[in-house]
Amino acid sequence: MSLDIDNKLNVKVGFEIHQQLNTSTKLFCDCNGKGSEDVYDFDFIRVLRPTKSELGDFDRAALFEHAKMSSIKYYSKIGYSCLVEADEEPPHNVNKDALETVLLFSLALNSNIADEIHVMRKLVIDGSNVSGFQRTMLVSTGGYLEVDNFKKVGVQGICLEEDAAKLISTTNPKFKEYGLDRLGIPLVEIALEPISGTPAEIVNVALTLGRLLRSSKRVTRGIGSIRQDVNISVNGGQVVEVKGVQQLSQLVKVLDYETKRQCGMIKIAEEFKNRNIEDSLIGDKIADVTSLFINSSSNVIKKILKSSDPIIKCIRLRKLRGLVGYEPVEDIRIGKELGEFVRFFGLGGLFHSDELPNYGITADDIGNIEKSLDIIPGSDDAFIIIGGNRNKIDNLIGPLTKRIIQFKDGVIAETRSVTLDGTTIFSRPRPGSSRMYPETDIMPIPIDIELISRLKDKIPLPWNELIKRIMKKYGLNMKLSEQIFDSDYYDLFEAIIQSTSPSSTLSPTFVASKLTEDIVSLSRNNLDKTLLTDEMILEIFNRLEKGLIAKESVILIFEKLMKGESVSVQEAINSLNLTKMDDIELYSLLDKLFNDNINIIREKGANSMGILMGKSMTVLRGKVDGSKINNYLKGKLETFLKDGSSM
Repeated sequence: MSLDIDNKLNVKVGFEIHQQLNTSTKLFCDCNGKGSEDVYDFDFIRVLRPTKSELGDFDRAALFEHAKMSSIKYYSKIGYSCLVEADEEPPHNVNKDALETVLLFSLALNSNIADEIHVMRKLVIDGSNVSGFQRTMLVSTGGYLEVDNFKKVGVQGICLEEDAAKLISTTNPKFKEYGLDRLGIPLVEIALEPISGTPAEIVNVALTLGRLLRSSKRVTRGIGSIRQDVNISVNGGQVVEVKGVQQLSQLVKVLDYETKRQCGMIKIAEEFKNRNIEDSLIGDKIADVTSLFINSSSNVIKKILKSSDPIIKCIRLRKLRGLVGYEPVEDIRIGKELGEFVRFFGLGGLFHSDELPNYGITADDIGNIEKSLDIIPGSDDAFIIIGGNRNKIDNLIGPLTKRIIQFKDGVIAETRSVTLDGTTIFSRPRPGSSRMYPETDIMPIPIDIELISRLKDKIPLPWNELIKRIMKKYGLNMKLSEQIFDSDYYDLFEAIIQSTSPSSTLSPTFVASKLTEDIVSLSRNNLDKTLLTDEMILEIFNRLEKGLIAKESVILIFEKLMKGESVSVQEAINSLNLTKMDDIELYSLLDKLFNDNINIIREKGANSMGILMGKSMTVLRGKVDGSKINNYLKGKLETFLKDGSSM
């Protein structure tokens, strides 16, 4: 199934864009707002617990997180986090620059700005906030985004909030680990009304909004600085929130997969209905079968039994035989969904009767399990096997049974995370209204009418006008202007051009093409552009400006660094042997190459130029500009053909 070919589906997509703001300090303190390297000065440990809302209710997402909660270890760096992030000191006044930026975006999107802004606490106990909540404030509601000058996409709301802590590791069995350098960096959150359309149209909406934010020059660029949560529903069904889409190239894959998955869930629900499966039939008998597997030859079972305080349990699923492994849409089945769910509780997965015997579990094992669960052999009853730490298994049984019952209703309203290949995996239930309550440490913020009036003169330029200015200022064509602005390197591009001398041969077109086309090309070959830092790129172009390296060497150095084969520009240059050649040595080498190929030159005449260039670049690639080699060989060849001598 693909969104491109299935036009019968009523797919609704809503965006929530989270973009870091380019401020010098954080939202509620004076710590550095730029983030830091993963080098920290001290750490501390906390345990988070859910709290009740104003009406005395617990949020379902918070309760779910608490069910699998472990201790949290936080790492702090002086100057990048303080007692505010550690929740040992009340928040300071709201960052004025951040507030003005969000007001500016509200004006640009024709949104209705509140007369008074109230800070709220959004309950989050997954460890990403030390306090157990994220501070957020609704700045404006309504409005619209103009897309391609003809279609208006409605705006639901625009918020200013603090970014979460940075997840460092979940591999430590004792606690999750977070860095506090990102916690508190200002974010703008813009939620758009749900839309329908082709994948290209939907992606264009996200692209247009991103361009509006970047054109203000008030947001941070680069990987991790913008995150898109995508709300997807099919045929008017439940809404699934997919969090963490960072690249537009990922978006079409996410839409395609999640639409396919939801269609599969709907078909599975239809089968539940056809079988008339009642809630009471799911998990009506649970058995401890650890003793049955003591002598098992299954490597997976052996691994489970070696874990801390292990237990293996089986759950009876009445009338579900053949349905757990049922695959109405390719790769979409209950067994896979349950495997993701179990792994989220820190367990390795599960087995179900539709896939057994397999994995070292024998027919005799199945017979013993069915006997323990009072399943008549050959009946339409199914079962699942889960194993691991006794405490984890006990905490999982209830949520797992509830999860299976929910499949009766088709698509489950939940929050899912995106993977690198564009698929989605279960994360947690959707939060409810009990998640929000007022912040008691910050007074309401009145909005000054005069401030709004002044900001109207700073509204970002329309996209088309901005591209025209880039084309005029730097002499770029439209395609390259759009590519460099949409890339993560626009600010770096401007910095490089501004640092060059008026007489420099380093043209804006050359720089822009290197930062877009070359890096994109290398990335498509699975090279890691995150290894190529802004500082490295600046150093490369600085060396090029000074004539220390050739233009052709730039992509070679990029490649070496993005492969991780060199950790510095100098190391890459040394390993590639890119020491620049002086003219005397160059011309001597080209003269020899010319004379060595004199027979080919006599035979092919002017057509031998390509052969000469190919052989020259094999030796000189990255050491000398290709144009210089070309000019010398071309002149030498023309003279030879004219005079009829090799000189």
